Amino acid sequence: MKINTILKASRYALPIFFILGIHSQIHAQDQIIPLWTEAIPDAIYNSNYQEKEISKEGIVQNSSKVITPTLSVFLPNESSTNGASVLIFPGGGYSHLAIDKEGTKVARWLNTLGITAFVLKYRLPNEQIMKDKTIGPLQDAQEAIRYIRRNVEKWKVNKDKIGVMGFSAGGHLAATLSTHYNEKIYQVSDSVSAKPDFSILIYPVISMNNEITHKGSQNNLLGISPSISLIDKFSNEQHVNSETPPAFIIHATDDLVVPAENSINYYLALKKNKIPAELHLYEKGGHGFGLGVKETSQYWTKDCENWLRGIL
Repeated sequence: MKINTILKASRYALPIFFILGIHSQIHAQDQIIPLWTEAIPDAIYNSNYQEKEISKEGIVQNSSKVITPTLSVFLPNESSTNGASVLIFPGGGYSHLAIDKEGTKVARWLNTLGITAFVLKYRLPNEQIMKDKTIGPLQDAQEAIRYIRRNVEKWKVNKDKIGVMGFSAGGHLAATLSTHYNEKIYQVSDSVSAKPDFSILIYPVISMNNEITHKGSQNNLLGISPSISLIDKFSNEQHVNSETPPAFIIHATDDLVVPAENSINYYLALKKNKIPAELHLYEKGGHGFGLGVKETSQYWTKDCENWLRGIL
C-alpha cells in the first residue's frame, strides 16, 4: 500500500515519524549486521590495521582492509517476495570490494525479482589480521550462509532456496563455498549447513592454476609462490562433485583480466557430474561490467532472471 493511500484512509493525521517508519519498511535497505556474534575465528588483533572506504555522494563505492565482516540486508516489497534469497560476494581481486557496483546495485535488482538479498562485506586475505589468510574469506562465507539459515523466519525466506552470487574474485569465493562448504575451518556450535542451494557466477575467477588464474587474486589469497597442493585446493573446477549446487555462469570472451576458461572449465566439471548448469559466453563485454554496461554483456540479467524462474 502506498503512503498516500494510507494517509487518505486515515481519519487522523499521522505523526511524521510514523510515516517515515512505514516508508523505511516499504523501501528497505534495511540493516547492516555484524556477521560474527562472538570472536572472529583465528583473527589477529592489529591496532595499525584500519578499514578504508571510498564513498561518492554518501554511498560507499569501495571497501578495503576489512576487519569486521558485515551482512547488509535488502528486502523486496513484501507483496512480491518469493521466499528465495541470494548472498552476494562483491569482487576486487581479494584486495578490495566493489561494494556498490557488485553489491548494493545488484541487491536492488534482485529485490525487483522478489528475492531477498544479502551483501557480504568479507575479510580480505592478509597475514596481519589472520592466522591463515587462505581460509579467512571462506570462514566469512560459510558463516554468512549459516547466519541466513538460522534466521529464515526473521526474513521470511526459504531455508532451501538460499543461493550465492559472486563477481570476479567474489565469484571465486562463491565457487569455493559451493565446493568447500563441508570443510571444517572454524568451530561451529550447531549443525546448520553452509551449502548454497544454487550459485550465480559473474566473470568469476574459478581456478588458481597458473595458466588461467587472475594473478592478483592468486597472490592475495595464496601468496606469491604458492605450493602445487595449495593451488589445487583452491582451483574449484577440481572439486566439483555430484553434490555441488547448480550454477548460472556468464563470461565475456574478450575478458583480458580473468580468462573465460575459468567459467568454461567449471561448467564442464558440472556437466561431467550431471549438475544442472547454464553458461553464457558473450563475444564482447570485457571484465567488471557489473549489471551490464556495454556490448552483449548488458543482457545477462535477463538471461539470469529466466534461469532463476526455472529453479525457484
